[in-house]
Amino acid sequence: MLEMASLKEKRVSELTQMAKEIGIDGTSGLTKQELIFQILKAKLETGDVLHAEGVLEILPDGFGFLRFPENRYLP
Repeated sequence: MLEMASLKEKRVSELTQMAKEIGIDGTSGLTKQELIFQILKAKLETGDVLHAEGVLEILPDGFGFLRFPENRYLP
């Protein structure tokens, strides 16, 4: 299981290494957030499970956003 909090705590160099280990190419120049997104995308495509904590905001049209505690909860 992937823990979102543990990914956010890692340094860019650690995330870059992790991305390379799971076969993600073209990581040079990516921001920390982009690296996390690419890692999550690759891991979830292989069936891994993601655990994240926050406040789920569901809009009237059915779309939802998970707002993380370290961010403001205001839209």
